[in-house]
Amino acid sequence: MQYSKTALAMALVAISLVACQRETVVTPAPAVVTVPGPAGATGATGATGDTGSTGNTGNTGSTGTAGSTGSTGAMGSTGATGSTGDTGATGDTGQRGKTGDTIVVVPAPTPQR
Repeated sequence: MQYSKTALAMALVAISLVACQRETVVTPAPAVVTVPGPAGATGATGATGDTGSTGNTGNTGSTGTAGSTGSTGAMGSTGATGSTGDTGATGDTGQRGKTGDTIVVVPAPTPQR
């Protein structure tokens, strides 16, 4: 434990000494100013450059193939005819009437008041 405390103390001393250093000021040398002389004669104009070659035009692409027309659908089947219904049963036959009987109709009596 003693060694770690000593190492820590030495690191703090080194940091504090570095923080106290003063910066060294460097004074720049004075700039030399040159005064230009009179302008010289204008130079000759240069020759015009050659025109470059025109590039080749590319080939036109091929047109695609047209698609096929689809097939026409088949006609549907005709439906089957329905079955004929059953014939109804014959009704009962009434009794044969009797001949020779006489029927007398008597009116109902009128109620009296």
